[in-house]
Amino acid sequence: MKFWFITGSQSLYGEETLKQVEADSREIVAGLKTPFPVEYKLTAKTNEEITEIVKQANRDDDCAGIITFCHTFSPSKMWINGLSLLQKPWLHLHTQFLETIPNDAIDMDYMNLHQSAHGDREHGFIGARMRMPRSVVAGHWKDAAVQEKIAEWQRAAVGALFSQNLKIVRFGDNMREVAVTEGDKVEVQMRLGWQVNTWAVGDLVAEMDKVTEAEIDALMQEYASLYTFDEADSEAIRYQAREEIAIEKILIREGAHAFSNTFQDLYGMKQLPGLASQHLMAKGYGFGAEGDWKTAGMTAIIKAMYPDGQASFMEDYTYDYGHELILGSHMLEVCPSIAAEKPRIEVHPLGIGGKEPPARLVFEGKAGDAKAISLIDCGGRLRLIVQDVTCEKPFQTMPNLPVARTMWRPQPSFLEGLECWIIAGGAHHTVLSYNVTDRAIRDFARIFDIELVCLNRDTTTVSLERDLRLGDMIYGHTLH
Repeated sequence: MKFWFITGSQSLYGEETLKQVEADSREIVAGLKTPFPVEYKLTAKTNEEITEIVKQANRDDDCAGIITFCHTFSPSKMWINGLSLLQKPWLHLHTQFLETIPNDAIDMDYMNLHQSAHGDREHGFIGARMRMPRSVVAGHWKDAAVQEKIAEWQRAAVGALFSQNLKIVRFGDNMREVAVTEGDKVEVQMRLGWQVNTWAVGDLVAEMDKVTEAEIDALMQEYASLYTFDEADSEAIRYQAREEIAIEKILIREGAHAFSNTFQDLYGMKQLPGLASQHLMAKGYGFGAEGDWKTAGMTAIIKAMYPDGQASFMEDYTYDYGHELILGSHMLEVCPSIAAEKPRIEVHPLGIGGKEPPARLVFEGKAGDAKAISLIDCGGRLRLIVQDVTCEKPFQTMPNLPVARTMWRPQPSFLEGLECWIIAGGAHHTVLSYNVTDRAIRDFARIFDIELVCLNRDTTTVSLERDLRLGDMIYGHTLH
């Protein structure tokens, strides 16, 4: 993934000035230290140039978005045709080549080369007039804080491009009678681009039967390099390896990056995929339990935004009102990327599903600030709920709960945080991410024009209810 840098100008200034504009633009691009590369494309001076470069950006699968900067005055009417065709995320970088005004050197030549103070305002007007989703970053391009804002927008843009091409494999349906894991797959494909389809569990079992012992041996060696386990549990662990290999083969064949399953539909399988799902998440795949394809998709997107980050499918399990903590866990499937220490593979009975005791990774999650993310279907529209949380080392050992787990405190406070989550309609499944920022998640929601509800230290139930009513007015009739 890379980003295209397009500088706005016009021919009025003459060739010498335009050469300097290009040289300055190239220096700005070279000085950007961002997680994804930025490539200078051109200094756009005409309607035709802008329209053509936008068409090229749309066609280039490696282009994740465009960054525009009007070094000099760039009349915005010539941007209309091109921007009206734009299908990639757009960042308007409001900067200037030199940081300060040189008292002795400032003259009309200097002014001609440093006009973003009004050139970018012309450019900003056309974005507002066309009501186009865009992000704006203001500040000098060398400033580390400015570059960090660009970086967060890049991650949102990469997540958006990933979303638009995301395929999700559902092995079976969702858990019976559960509401929040249901949803309008047509609406989600229209809005976010996700292709969500079902594969029979029998298809997975047939693929499992094709897995060779040599393939299992190789994956067992990988497990041994990453985790600890007892040789006495090898048979159960090898079965999880068989499941993992088969699932990944189907995902690769279908070009999918996320999947879901349910313990109510395991016909022909001996174990619910536990270790298999956990290790696939560690590789970057999204996962959702009980058929929760929305959480599977969001997990995959967050992992695409932060490839080396810590993110996992998660579930609010139970509360400790005395210590004001939420115990987050699941039957089996928590990603080891959030582990505080080296995980251990263990085999224990599972009190649900009626299958053999499955192998799973057991560990405690790392401490630190994080976000719990839930995407819900509000009927004809989507709502993305994000709550700030503080993860803590569990204060109990819980020897009879052999699962991966963590504990966190929700904001703004324990009880009000719970009330806010319930009022907003947040699901019991979430994506827990230690990396995603407020700016990145806002940029992602803005790109797709979906409702974003942020729960943080400033939220109250009163302000939240007001914001949700406003959201109903703004998004309630958005059915496209």
